[in-house]
Amino acid sequence: MKETTMTEKRMKARTIILTVLCLLMSAGRASAQWTVIDPSNIAQSIINTTKNVAQTTTTAQNMVKNFQETVKIYEQGKKYYDALKSVNNLIKDARKVQQTILMVGDISDIYVGSYRKMLHDDHFTVEELTAIAFGYARLLEESNDVLKELKNVVNITTLSMTDKERMDVVDRCYTRMKRYRNLVSYYTNKNISVSYLRARKKNDLDRVMALYGSRNERYW
Repeated sequence: MKETTMTEKRMKARTIILTVLCLLMSAGRASAQWTVIDPSNIAQSIINTTKNVAQTTTTAQNMVKNFQETVKIYEQGKKYYDALKSVNNLIKDARKVQQTILMVGDISDIYVGSYRKMLHDDHFTVEELTAIAFGYARLLEESNDVLKELKNVVNITTLSMTDKERMDVVDRCYTRMKRYRNLVSYYTNKNISVSYLRARKKNDLDRVMALYGSRNERYW
């Protein structure tokens, strides 16, 4: 009886994991412009628009304007992530899959929210904003590679993998994605700290703190 119960649990785990990714990653609509929802496609679109901002912009004003396309894609994808957050009562392994996907949303939140403020910060030059955008694009690419690996491991063509092999990959993806989320937070705070330092020298700290808030005070 105990052996049967454990087998049933493993089958249930596999079924739920397959359902979480194969359904949530390939079904649903975020808007009329998105026929198929796939978080890796959302992330790749944000990466592409970010690179476009960095490669084609020569003035701060145009950079702000071009960045709106990134914001548009981000807001469309946010509907997907908000819906995924509402999925409750998952078993432990399936919850780890869910949380790994949601961390991509967290990375997008950090990037879009912080970079939008940086674009209105006079303490950054256009060249610096371009370099910062390229940095974000690189980190987004790395995190999206992890997401693709996670998607592949539950693909119907990988059923030859054992449950342990499958869950080992899920655990590895979760750990790597958490690392990239932390790296994006660190990268953001270090860039903002540059503005704090420059503002302090120019006695312009109040305006910068009003833009970013005081939560990054420990970096300057």
